Amino acid sequence: MASSSPPQWPPEVTDEQREALTLLATTYALSHGLVYLPPADVQPPVPTSAIHAPLALFPSPFPRAQFELARSLQHQYNELYARIALDESFLDTVMGAEVGVGRVDEFTGQLWRIWKRLREEGISQPRHLGLFRSDYLLHTPADGGPLELKQVEFNTISSSFGSLSQNVANLHRHLLAATEYFNSSPLLRPENLPPNDTIAGLAEGLAAAHKAYGSPSASILFVVQNGERNVFDQRWLEYELLDKHSIRVVRQTFEQLAVSAQVVPRSRILRLKLSGLLPRGAESVEISTVYFRAGYTPTDYPTPAHYETRSLLESSVAIKCPSIQLQLAGGKKVQQVLTEDGHLNRFMKEAQAHRIRASWMGMWGLDANLDKGVEKARREAYNLVLKPQREGGGNNVYKSDIPAFLDKLPSGETKAWIAMELIRTPEGLGNYLVRAGGGTAGAVKTEVISELGIFGWALFGGPKDEIEQKQVGWLLRTKGKDSNEGGIAAGFSVLDSVVLYD
Repeated sequence: MASSSPPQWPPEVTDEQREALTLLATTYALSHGLVYLPPADVQPPVPTSAIHAPLALFPSPFPRAQFELARSLQHQYNELYARIALDESFLDTVMGAEVGVGRVDEFTGQLWRIWKRLREEGISQPRHLGLFRSDYLLHTPADGGPLELKQVEFNTISSSFGSLSQNVANLHRHLLAATEYFNSSPLLRPENLPPNDTIAGLAEGLAAAHKAYGSPSASILFVVQNGERNVFDQRWLEYELLDKHSIRVVRQTFEQLAVSAQVVPRSRILRLKLSGLLPRGAESVEISTVYFRAGYTPTDYPTPAHYETRSLLESSVAIKCPSIQLQLAGGKKVQQVLTEDGHLNRFMKEAQAHRIRASWMGMWGLDANLDKGVEKARREAYNLVLKPQREGGGNNVYKSDIPAFLDKLPSGETKAWIAMELIRTPEGLGNYLVRAGGGTAGAVKTEVISELGIFGWALFGGPKDEIEQKQVGWLLRTKGKDSNEGGIAAGFSVLDSVVLYD
């Protein structure tokens, strides 16, 4: 779908106006939960302070047609990844530890072996829940044609910043209502700032899983990381579940779950022993849904005991978000294999597949055709990014760093890496980026790149492998154009929202 050229951005404002906007933005953020815990070697058990999340002062321009295309594609992507997660033989081949990525990537192999062992014991997941995010950049074709929407990746575990993305969209609406942004741009109008209800949407997915589980008195478990700074993004979902759905949430780390979690024999009900911490003097609580905001990186499993705790959770009848097989479905290798002839049509009809394919850049495995995948990556290094099977930011290798990286990469590990053509983003767009501690003069004007994320959820499985799914919100992350990575939690980006143009 074609799109017109982006406008000049950001609008011109005086220093006095910029300082006034920065003060309004930061105080709104602190007043409305658009916050982080501050950096600390060890986070205190009870927070004593908070800082505003990194944010963009203006919403960033995004073509309306491409924004609506991304939202509509989410329905196809929700169903696609649900079907991939249900296809055991496909995942065994692509991600398994016998013939797939897990053979050379220890983390992937550990997860797959847990899943295989459970299957051998006759244990399967009754249903799966995915809270997904599909990330996109705008691409400028080499022939100079109209901007295109291209997917960066599809996230199936711990798809974060849904809550704070809604709050930053509200912040930009507030600045518009309060100042009209000093009449600096005709684009800054309410109809160009789309609504963002991600909190309600993601909580709806968790509530749907809870209802499908069938025990109203049960709670939802959030599995979280030690020292999590992005705790408020998670808390907003917890509050929504209690306020709107009357569902309680329990937060536990893997270390805490090693002590508290037990799976009842025969029924396989997951219960947490939390004596003295539950209403009505209860000793333990039944868990309907396990929502992983941890478990996506090897550092979340520093000992074999952590993998055993994950295995215990997976062995229960509680609905996992995600199950191991759905987590594996989100691997970069799956994204790459889908681009090969015939694989996408395994999961959807050609009419849908055509729309999905149009959102992809070229990809191949470094293990392709013996050494030819590596040779091609060397030749085309300055137009590529190399990706491993990791989440969380800071893991990719870009452009000029690729040849030296390939020199050191053992030949046996090429199967764990994919090469992807770089998305050529539009040039000349700027914004004011505001980080905590900068004061009213701390809004730094810089040329930027913005990455759109579309949220969705899918509840699937059961006797007929039915899929219930929705598109539920969006996120914009903006970074300086010279930064390759895009993760907010990893320190590369700021939270932003869109101002749509035709």
